[in-house]
Amino acid sequence: MKHQQHSYYLPVSHYQLHIRRLLPLAEPVGAVLMLHGAIENGRIFYSASGKGLGCYLADQGFAVYCADFAGRGRSLPHSSSGFDHSQQQLICQDIPALLQHVWQTHQQPVHIISHSWGGVLAAASLSRHPELLEQVRSKVCFGSKRKIHGQSLEKRLKVDLIWNQLGSWLARKHGYFPARRWRIGADDEPRQFLADCIRWIQADDFVDCSDGFDYAAAAKQVHWPPLWHFVAERDRVLGHPDDVQAFITETGQQQTKLTRLGSSAGALLDYDHISMLTHPKAVDDHFPKLANWLVELST
Repeated sequence: MKHQQHSYYLPVSHYQLHIRRLLPLAEPVGAVLMLHGAIENGRIFYSASGKGLGCYLADQGFAVYCADFAGRGRSLPHSSSGFDHSQQQLICQDIPALLQHVWQTHQQPVHIISHSWGGVLAAASLSRHPELLEQVRSKVCFGSKRKIHGQSLEKRLKVDLIWNQLGSWLARKHGYFPARRWRIGADDEPRQFLADCIRWIQADDFVDCSDGFDYAAAAKQVHWPPLWHFVAERDRVLGHPDDVQAFITETGQQQTKLTRLGSSAGALLDYDHISMLTHPKAVDDHFPKLANWLVELST
């Protein structure tokens, strides 16, 4: 492992966001902010033993910041304590605070790398606060979609039944979504965030659940930084290639690089929604290509 790790907290409003900072042993070549998706936390990007995309990029010379969203991971307080948090708070408070923190620390534009729903939230935040774009060097998404259009059996089970119905019932009963206890995901979710997320997945319009702000219209006015979207060959529901493309079109990101992670496209194997970030072969497959691209943009 060619980097050092440590944790600290960033105060935002009345709560604290946990950040895992991965620093290379030499002077950083660039700064990266990593944003996780729903029912997970920043650990999707790193491990204490040095596995994961965040660790790989730190070993390649980047200063990497893996955040836990409010109420998740090691952020305080946790959603299981009764702490509630909305999508709008993430979009308008948390992501801007995280981005500005990394930018101020390194005094250079930041690469934003997101998984799944984190990519949607990042796009919404930058669309609503375009003044932040001067602090962004690039935006990378793994399996990010806003709406799920397919009607497969897997979608009806995972999304319609478990996420929408069971998740909503559990959130009403407990005051938060105990996804870990039910082995539905890697982390729990605040009740309001779950409700907002379900509305966006089902809705045709990409508008704010709290005040009706039109993110789709705002996104089409944005001058996006360099973009790269990754889709996994075996990701049939949570980041289906068609849904990712629909999200790209909806937000006016048509100039993006789009890479399909499957053997038919030259990858070492057919990845799924999680394994494209966690499989051991990724370090010999798409991780080096992404790292080289980030280096080119940073110099």
